[in-house]
Amino acid sequence: MTAGEEAQAKTGQAEGKARDALGSAIGNDPMAAEGQAQKSTGAAREAKEKAKDAVKH
Repeated sequence: MTAGEEAQAKTGQAEGKARDALGSAIGNDPMAAEGQAQKSTGAAREAKEKAKDAVKH
């Protein structure tokens, strides 16, 4: 995993976590759901890149 790809994955997870927390705090369920989806997307991107690295080595 390159540093840029890892940073994008971690950024997506962090933004999703923040959006989820904010949405939950203010009672905005759609925002919380978007945050959960964004966290999942970041985690999936990270898993994909780790799998690609495992195949290379």
